[in-house]
Amino acid sequence: MSEKKAGKNASKTASDTPEARKWRKTSPTKSADGIVLLSGGNPQIAKGYGDAPVQQYIAAMPEWKSGLGKRLDRLIVKAVPDVEKAVKWNSPFYGMEKGVWFLSFHCMTKYVKVAFFRGAQFSPMPPGASKQPDVRYLDIYEADEFDEAQFLDWVKQASELPGERM
Repeated sequence: MSEKKAGKNASKTASDTPEARKWRKTSPTKSADGIVLLSGGNPQIAKGYGDAPVQQYIAAMPEWKSGLGKRLDRLIVKAVPDVEKAVKWNSPFYGMEKGVWFLSFHCMTKYVKVAFFRGAQFSPMPPGASKQPDVRYLDIYEADEFDEAQFLDWVKQASELPGERM
């Protein structure tokens, strides 16, 4: 090996190897208002009860997902005007009483996942199955046609069933 090549390799430190660079932490992605976005663009919002933390979460949802979040929130309130709201585990939750929830949603990389905690009891059931027998999911992609009437019906059904205590 020439002196020039040996000198180049000798100056590399253990932290400057391709393997080390692969695992080096990068700065977190942030929303327009400075909120950290976790994997899939899910906003990192502190746990809190009421409308304010939910609106903070929705405002921080990236790109088209924020508009969808506003639409989902508006429809949930339309279906259940006295709905309780909270942010827990970096997701908005909706229920009939504090601590007892019937649905939540969460940002994924390419879609928003709505979880109906008793969705297996709906007629018709939301399309997405879960490992938990009672839970059903609705995955909403940017290009999807969104059936507001069906969503409102599911929210009404969800509000009439016993919620999930969390």
